[in-house]
Amino acid sequence: MAVTAHDAMAAPRRVSILGSTGSIGCSTLDIIEHHGDAFVVEALTAHRNVERLAAQAIMLRPRVAVIGDAAAYRQLKEALSGTGVAVAAGPDALVEAAHRPADWTMAAIVGAAGLEPTIAAIRRGAVVALANKECLVSAGRLMMDEVRAAGATLLPVDSEHNAIFQVFDFEQPESVESIILTASGGPFRTMDRAVMAHVTPAQAIAHPNWDMGAKISVDSATLMNKGLELIEAHHLFGLPAERIEILIHPQSVIHGMVAYVDGSVLAHLGAPDMRTPIAHALGWPERISTPAARLDLAKLGQLTFEPPDLERFPALRLAGQALKTGGAAPTILNAANEIAVQGFLAGRIGFLDIARIVEETLATVDEPDVSDLSEIRDIDHRARAAAQELLGPS
Repeated sequence: MAVTAHDAMAAPRRVSILGSTGSIGCSTLDIIEHHGDAFVVEALTAHRNVERLAAQAIMLRPRVAVIGDAAAYRQLKEALSGTGVAVAAGPDALVEAAHRPADWTMAAIVGAAGLEPTIAAIRRGAVVALANKECLVSAGRLMMDEVRAAGATLLPVDSEHNAIFQVFDFEQPESVESIILTASGGPFRTMDRAVMAHVTPAQAIAHPNWDMGAKISVDSATLMNKGLELIEAHHLFGLPAERIEILIHPQSVIHGMVAYVDGSVLAHLGAPDMRTPIAHALGWPERISTPAARLDLAKLGQLTFEPPDLERFPALRLAGQALKTGGAAPTILNAANEIAVQGFLAGRIGFLDIARIVEETLATVDEPDVSDLSEIRDIDHRARAAAQELLGPS
């Protein structure tokens, strides 16, 4: 039975959105507004987009609004003066926001910066919707240990992992032969590699199917996004790398598939709109309506598939190698990629240099095993420093 505004009048679901001003956060709030009184907002956080965070807080009246950039505290405080919304700022305040008593928390802070707030939300033992794949890439084993220890529920929001979650038989995991993650191939799927060397950031963030932030759009263009999802899927579903497949599917209609030992393949289909997987997580274990476009297969006409080209898109190969290497390799991979993508968006390096810098950082930085957050922070810091040096002078 779907959650309705009438049902929620007696017991509205209290939610927090970590990273509310990004594309995932905005889509989450769109669904919340669509359901009127069914949800109450506990906390909203952003990195530095004061204007958007203030507008969201004025509309939804959370108990607290937090800006990660401490220098923006006064601006946010002035913008929310007289609203009754408490204001806080800085990294520690983000973690405190994640600790607040919400029934459901959206973890959508981009990059490794979201790791500690996400773990703080997990430690409360509540439902955490995970849209930040970098957390599981950087600290997958540690995060999953925290989930088990706290009795928390971790719901994947990435369209591919959410799709797998919906068709995976958790009661009979031994019946699963493999899982298949699909990728659109990004804006350069058919482009010659020599031409890719000269593409601009504007071209890289112009995804053909999805409306996403700049960082994830560049990751989709390099196929690093799919490599990060490969590592994420390993932790979420407990399968080794050789039982997780990647398939290029330009239409972005089939988001994920599970192949079973009897030869059956269950696929999840939907229009390429992030509000669909977000709504699945927001309403879980029930389903709620969304204003997302409905899938029209007759109008679409055809679905096509092809294997990924690891020579033209080496980022996917690097991610697979990092998963098999284990230890701190995925942490290094993620940190170097974040720095390289920042460098590309700033015009400091070319598109093909992103994978090169990641590969050279993996070869430069040691890959010890990591067992706690402090060790992860240390290896992340060293990997970022090495990648920054490879970027060259600004």
